[in-house]
Amino acid sequence: MVLTENTLDELLTYMEKSMNNLAKEAFANLELGGEFSRVENFLQNQFDIRFENLLMAKNSGIHHLESKMKNKAIQRKQKILEQIIKEFKN
Repeated sequence: MVLTENTLDELLTYMEKSMNNLAKEAFANLELGGEFSRVENFLQNQFDIRFENLLMAKNSGIHHLESKMKNKAIQRKQKILEQIIKEFKN
């Protein structure tokens, strides 16, 4: 299935909420030796896994996205993770 821009936006909005909730839990239970970078890596990996799962649920995958849509997803991922890291570093 080829995703529309609207569907991609919906998935990315869902991912933003999901990742914010996961980050709250991860930083509240910081049991990774207090190492902030481990939580960052965990969140990056979880984003990739969860996003691919959402795409698969739509009978798609990251490899099915057009270049423009892949770039949009990558940029949104970076923005989401940057916002989370900024929020929890303070």
